[in-house]
Amino acid sequence: MPFSYPRTIHFADTDAAGVVFFANYLSIAHEAYEEALAAAGIDIARFFADHGLIIPISRSTADYLRPLACGEKIRVTVTPTALSENTFALDSTLSKLGPPEKVAGRIRTEHVCISSQTRDRLALPPALAEWVKAG
Repeated sequence: MPFSYPRTIHFADTDAAGVVFFANYLSIAHEAYEEALAAAGIDIARFFADHGLIIPISRSTADYLRPLACGEKIRVTVTPTALSENTFALDSTLSKLGPPEKVAGRIRTEHVCISSQTRDRLALPPALAEWVKAG
C-alpha cells in the first residue's frame, strides 16, 4: 500500500532562485522513505546501522515537473515494488497541494541488499521484504 507523507517546503530546501534545489527532491523522497519504514514498525536506527548487510541505492531517476517554493505544502506518496529477492524500487511522487493539486516531481530509486563485508547480494531482511511486498 502506498505511504503518504505530508511536508512543508523549508527555506533550507531552496536555492538562490527561491525554488527547491534539484537534489533536494531526492532528499525529500528519501525522508519520506524513512518515515514509511518507521510507520511500518521498522527500527530506523537499526535499519541504517551496519549489521552485516547494507541496502544502498543502485539507481535513481527524477522528473522535475514544476517548481516548489518555501512554505508550500506537499504530499509525498511512496510506493515500494519488489524487483527480485534482493532488490526493490521506490516510486515517490511529490504533489503540490492545491487547490488544484499538481504533481511537482517523480523520483524513482532502486535499492540492492548486499553484504557489507563481501558486497555479495543478500536476500532482503524479512521485515523489509514484507513491507515491499505490501506496497
